Amino acid sequence: MEGFLADHKSHLGMVSLEVPLISNLPVWSNIALIRQYHENMPWEEAKTQALDLLQRFGMAAAAEKRNPSLTAEERFCIMLIRAAMVRDAVVVLDRPFRILPDLPDGRFFTDSLRKVDDLIAEAHIFDYNWEKERYGATDDAED
Repeated sequence: MEGFLADHKSHLGMVSLEVPLISNLPVWSNIALIRQYHENMPWEEAKTQALDLLQRFGMAAAAEKRNPSLTAEERFCIMLIRAAMVRDAVVVLDRPFRILPDLPDGRFFTDSLRKVDDLIAEAHIFDYNWEKERYGATDDAED
């Protein structure tokens, strides 16, 4: 995975427990910060984009929450929105079942990715081999 990350560094959008939300910022600011930092976008415009993306997920009410107040599902979606804010994003879901261990399968992840597919260039899921059945993969798919 390290080689992949290095190859896509300038467009990388990570969703991982290793890249948490900033705890003392509201959700909208965690998302807007990406465009503010990478593109010098004015905060008002970046905030509007963040709020529009939260609306796609039906999460506008979470805009002023901070990381500790979020459910695991909200946290995942907000991390995904933040990752998608990178221009031409190559989104990487790093072991997403570590973020949402109680999910029975990977449908939540694919459904969430579809909500931002217009913003991302590529999406990749890196996970443990033993989780492949939760994504619907079988040994036959590896051939």
